[in-house]
Amino acid sequence: MSAFLTRLRSDETGATAIEYGLIAALIAVAAITALQSLGNELSATFNNIDTELTEANKANQ
Repeated sequence: MSAFLTRLRSDETGATAIEYGLIAALIAVAAITALQSLGNELSATFNNIDTELTEANKANQ
């Protein structure tokens, strides 16, 4: 029983899995933030294009 507890205490495989999980979570948060920023910029660009096309269409009528 003593050998089992000693071996269990020195086992670090679970700690490694947790570290990899934390790294994956950090990468996911960074990707979500970057894509959200890109999405906002794209939305603004398409709104500007829509406005310009609408004004050009009104001027040609």
